[in-house]
Amino acid sequence: MTHSNEWTERRLTRLEKRDGDHRNAYQRDKARIMHSAAFRRLQAKTQVLGIGISDFYRTRLTHSLEAAQIGTGIAAQLTQKQAELSAQLGIDEHLIESLCLAHDIGHPPFGHGGEIALHYMMHEHGGFEGNGQTFRILTKLETYSPSDGMNLARRTLLGLIKYPNYIDLLTNHHLETEKPESHRLVKSKQWHPPKGLYLCDKNAFDWVVAPLSSNDQQRFSEFSVGDDRHSKTRYKSFDCSIMELADDIAYAIHDLEDAIVMSMVTRDSFEVEIVAPIKTLELPWLSVQIDVLTDNLFSAAPYERKNAIGALVNCFITAISIEKQDLFESELIDYNAQFAENYQIALGLFKSFVFNYVIRKPELQLLEYKGQQIVMALFEAFSSEPERLLPTNTAKRWLEADSDISKHRVLADYISGMTDEYATRLYNHLFLPKSNAVTDSLTP
Repeated sequence: MTHSNEWTERRLTRLEKRDGDHRNAYQRDKARIMHSAAFRRLQAKTQVLGIGISDFYRTRLTHSLEAAQIGTGIAAQLTQKQAELSAQLGIDEHLIESLCLAHDIGHPPFGHGGEIALHYMMHEHGGFEGNGQTFRILTKLETYSPSDGMNLARRTLLGLIKYPNYIDLLTNHHLETEKPESHRLVKSKQWHPPKGLYLCDKNAFDWVVAPLSSNDQQRFSEFSVGDDRHSKTRYKSFDCSIMELADDIAYAIHDLEDAIVMSMVTRDSFEVEIVAPIKTLELPWLSVQIDVLTDNLFSAAPYERKNAIGALVNCFITAISIEKQDLFESELIDYNAQFAENYQIALGLFKSFVFNYVIRKPELQLLEYKGQQIVMALFEAFSSEPERLLPTNTAKRWLEADSDISKHRVLADYISGMTDEYATRLYNHLFLPKSNAVTDSLTP
């Protein structure tokens, strides 16, 4: 079943392969992703540090490129380590690279600040979430087809669905509070979106999972419920599991490099929160080498730091293997790539360190809050007079939308496609009296 043609099918079938095009389905998908407007915009969207703080740090584009490099590395080592199983599952490095390149294209300007802002403005109209927006861009918004977005292969789309259920069903409404009197009083912790898809994209999701049995479809969308959090989906496809591991490694290790170079973290805190616990985990190679790696990470010689970063990435890549869950009929979702347990804990230490010492830093939270305010102000302005303020093509989509929910979704699509820089200039043009900025004619 894994190799069946239905997984390389595209929803719009009349766009035939060109004469002389010898690429497989996933090579073609990679080209569509890399040449898309949504992918290009990642160069000017926040990863961890705000655009403009330094010319060194990573953007969402460089993060995606690094994740893609790691993803193909995982695929290559699994193909070597578990050759028969890899062949059975049809691991394709071009497919994994495509997933890693595309995984962040739905993220709005200003990172999580923009996501919280859009979810707050959309919470009565289907919500907003970066992964759901990625799926929407791929299946509807990008202009490779009249109405099917990039028209990617079914298996590619399955691999990009990290959370296979709908925001409306995953929302814990007890977490939502009454709307505050001012946007400036919107608290981020109360308006984090559940991670999932939009109900308005149900037809596309149904098409992606159509080859799965009804039992597999039902179980694939199961979620766990909590009293003090949104519900969370439990399962993902095999290809998605590789992409997520690559994303986690890129975030935890490469973003750590940014933090060290920019003196945002100290060696003392690193030794307390990373080195000491890793030694207790008794991991082969890593627990023994962590002191040497630390010397190199905090070395004044850039090549030593680079070598340590590469060694850490390799350590985690080679700790991944394919495991069977014995839960699904379809191999594509019954198998997942996983870390050995202690390596999962070790990577979690790096992720927590970056989160606590970089992302939670007040200087960055100020930037995130500022972005949050910009996005909410833009949304409010466009929703007040859409025909007057929206670009012509977007205004046309808004007029053609057949419900209030659909009209709001058009606004969310427009604003979430903006880069940090574009959103800032537009805000200045709209709200600052002395701003003489002329908005770029190339609208997002």
